[in-house]
Amino acid sequence: MSLLERVQQAGNGAGPRDGLRSAPGLDALRDQVQALVSADEVAALQAENPERARNEVRSACRRVFEGPDWAAVSPERRARLEGELVDAVFGFGPLEGLLADDTVTEVMVNGSRNVFFERDGRLFRSDRAFDDEGQLRALIDRVLGPLGRRIDESSPMVNARLPQGHRVHAVIPPLALDGSALTIRKFARRVMTLEDMETGGSFDAAMRTFLVWAVRARKSVAVSGGTGSGKTTLLNALSCVIPHEERIITIEDSAELRFLEHPHVVRLEARSRNAEGLGEVTIRDLVTNALRMRPDRIVVGECRGAEALDMLQAMNTGHDGSLTTLHANSPEETVARLTTMVRYGADLPVDVIEANIASAIDVVVQMARALDGSRRIAEVVALSFDRDSRRCVADPLFKRGETEDCGRWSAAPSWTADLPARGCAGPGEVEAWMRACCLAA
Repeated sequence: MSLLERVQQAGNGAGPRDGLRSAPGLDALRDQVQALVSADEVAALQAENPERARNEVRSACRRVFEGPDWAAVSPERRARLEGELVDAVFGFGPLEGLLADDTVTEVMVNGSRNVFFERDGRLFRSDRAFDDEGQLRALIDRVLGPLGRRIDESSPMVNARLPQGHRVHAVIPPLALDGSALTIRKFARRVMTLEDMETGGSFDAAMRTFLVWAVRARKSVAVSGGTGSGKTTLLNALSCVIPHEERIITIEDSAELRFLEHPHVVRLEARSRNAEGLGEVTIRDLVTNALRMRPDRIVVGECRGAEALDMLQAMNTGHDGSLTTLHANSPEETVARLTTMVRYGADLPVDVIEANIASAIDVVVQMARALDGSRRIAEVVALSFDRDSRRCVADPLFKRGETEDCGRWSAAPSWTADLPARGCAGPGEVEAWMRACCLAA
């Protein structure tokens, strides 16, 4: 969409930031700006220098405000109209304020008139809105255009990542019956560490110590949980503990993990097929190729298909200490989910698959979202294989109930005894930790 079309769209339907319909004066501002600014010139400038393009439009707005027609308009209203026009042309229109709010973690648009957002794990309805379906569709097209993606009736769903890291998902009619649906998952500017999660109440100091030990001892960890339970946040926090001398390969469907301090990270992202149905690169393709890239650790953002087979094989053939997430309602369901996903890639006996799961994954950490919206570690289990029943068994280590302020440790994995010898814990630290967790030394 050209800049001129965006300006016209802004005048025809862009709502103000407070969610009300276009106030008198926006149409006049649009028309007078168009008379001063060459749409082709600014559009070309936008491709070369987006910030300068914005400044050109703002400068034109200020020149318009010098005219006699705007003498009675207050400076506050002028600034608001200028911001609305710039947001509609270059930004996210009615959503701009929500996306600029660091406390908002997700924005959901259910048709043009219904906008919701998530803050502190809870959903709220916004007073912002689009004027009509056309304005919402124009925004979706504008967001996807620079990313090389398209959405239309032949391909009515799209998943993409914005340059600032936000994840975007859109569904349009005929699949979306009540109007286009747009979901934007925001990510904080700074990476949340294990210390930050402890401060936020996701777990206590004993759990943080255990997680650090698990990563430094090169134990493979799977983080499971439901949508929005904090799996990716914990995975990123665990990744921050990986020693700097190790080479990390990250594999994601849509890149969300961030490493701001680790010096040796290779980030890989899957690619969807193009409009001609070609060029698809799956997570399984990336996992297979990552094994040829000399990784010390493989971090799979989310395991959801046949790539589970390759991931387990990697963990069982020298790439211990790998990390991944997957959707599951409990640690026991994690084993069932992995078994199902492996069978997408190979028709192996269930007992063989479960033996590989128990051998590959040392710890499963279950994340959950409480009723108040807080994210917390609900369970931790160690996986083992029972040769009598030929099944993978989840041995409980820790459990925290829905209403409990802190959880209870029931056991410690056998590998904690080897931590001092491996240099992962100081003398006496393991014994002190076990006493703090009320476990027999």
